[in-house]
Amino acid sequence: MRTEYNLEEIESQIMDLPVADQIHLIERIARLIRSAQMKPGTVNDLNDLYGAGKGIWGSDAQEYVNRAREERTRFLC
Repeated sequence: MRTEYNLEEIESQIMDLPVADQIHLIERIARLIRSAQMKPGTVNDLNDLYGAGKGIWGSDAQEYVNRAREERTRFLC
């Protein structure tokens, strides 16, 4: 695959750089990605979030929601 070959070539070139330059490159790439994500009208794929909260709810998300509702009800009364 052409893209894979390009990525391997780029990675090889990066590994030849001094560590300070590698870190600088990572910072530049991170800035580019952040700015691309913050552009108005940019739609992020919600499928990327699938499973992101897995550890938050415990074994069952519905049980978590039910507990949260009960706690909120007790708090409001």
